[in-house]
Amino acid sequence: MSDNEDLKFFKQIELYFDEASKYIDCSPDILKQIKQNNAIIHLNFPIKRDDGSVAVVEAWRAQHSYHRSPCKGGIRYASIANEDEVKALAALMSYKCAIVDVPFGGAKGAVKINPKDYSEAELERITRRLTFELYNRKFIGPGIDVPAPDYGSGPREMAWISDTFKSLSNDLDDVGCVTGKPVTQGGIEGRIEATGLGVAIGLREFCTSDELMNKFKISSGLKGKRIAIQGLGNVGFYSALFLSEMGAKVVAVSEFEGVISNAKGLDVKSLYDFRNKHKSFEKYTDAIFTSARDEIFSFDCDILIPAALESQITLENVDVIKAKIIAEAANGPISFQASQKLFKKGIAVIPDIYLNAGGVTVSYFEWVKNLSHIKLGRIENRYNQKNYTNIVSLVAEITKEEISPELIDRFTNKGDERNLVFSGLEETMITSFSQLKTICQEHDYKIDLRTAAFICAIEKISRCYKENGIFP
Repeated sequence: MSDNEDLKFFKQIELYFDEASKYIDCSPDILKQIKQNNAIIHLNFPIKRDDGSVAVVEAWRAQHSYHRSPCKGGIRYASIANEDEVKALAALMSYKCAIVDVPFGGAKGAVKINPKDYSEAELERITRRLTFELYNRKFIGPGIDVPAPDYGSGPREMAWISDTFKSLSNDLDDVGCVTGKPVTQGGIEGRIEATGLGVAIGLREFCTSDELMNKFKISSGLKGKRIAIQGLGNVGFYSALFLSEMGAKVVAVSEFEGVISNAKGLDVKSLYDFRNKHKSFEKYTDAIFTSARDEIFSFDCDILIPAALESQITLENVDVIKAKIIAEAANGPISFQASQKLFKKGIAVIPDIYLNAGGVTVSYFEWVKNLSHIKLGRIENRYNQKNYTNIVSLVAEITKEEISPELIDRFTNKGDERNLVFSGLEETMITSFSQLKTICQEHDYKIDLRTAAFICAIEKISRCYKENGIFP
């Protein structure tokens, strides 16, 4: 194992950063500023458990960059959480937001607990106390730092954060202090599916690029491509669901208990429902199960999607990979050394800082909705719908053909919030991918997509620093 394989997560991110910096005409001072985390807090606070005992909870919040305000990043609840992980994920958020032109600086938070070890009432007390601690240190607010769901947290926790912040701040825009909320509490339609949909769109864009697919000696198109997915949580499930709808075939899925596979393709929705009900897919019918969950990496497939945690593919297992494309739905699933080796072997890696940006993109839409105090599409929806209907009626009148109501509905979709969100997300992923592809072209494809993504992010962030007058 190389010495670099022993480096911590944040150092791995710095190695990616340094590699991209070689191709950028930027002063060392700006690079140094971009690279580091601006502020980190480490919290320890007590909460009373249901049995009357007191537990001390450890938590962190890192704000990586202030080049744009507010900072933005999820809060994960995990027993393996640590400060290094939080710093690394905050940095990735800065780069991710820059790539997709979302005007946030990067941040991340973590609470070092296993949510399964706590009751709902205890989790509520932890979340509300965390919000109180962040508020007291000015680490939360619609113009300061806006958390979101992450591993181990969801809309419920975001609703608790929003409610607690509201009671503390008396701010007109208080609902914008956090995103990923339930729709009834100021959330936005489509947020739950956003990251997975972004993964599917990004993968589709890569696979329909004849130039890139020829470069990696892969047949173009998603249809019929065999996909293996590590992790069937929210991101893994929706990635699999949307990719299936696009014509790909999910042939294997791994979770904590093992790998379930079917060469003819798995029914993703059925598998997801089965596991939610039984807490395992070990006894799922019409498929093969093995408890060796790491076999997902050596599975015979066209596309491998790591959708779990970081540091899953290293020099120890990189050589067993049979996939031709690795799509990083998770944050940091491949080590620096493994990523370099994959590129040399001709295996394409679609990087996390582009591919899983769907979540923060739609979080931005939610934040804008909260600050504007109006639902997306509310003003123009009916007006546009009438215009579409009038155009269809005009076509029918000119052609003297009767157009069925079903066909009219098909081509005059309402501009409701969900459709607007999905449309905006698709435009974002397509535009951002085009930028990364252009950077690869400018370097004659001698760099991989991850390096192109870091180049894109660093250049955009450095422009912000130059334009605000801090750096020459």
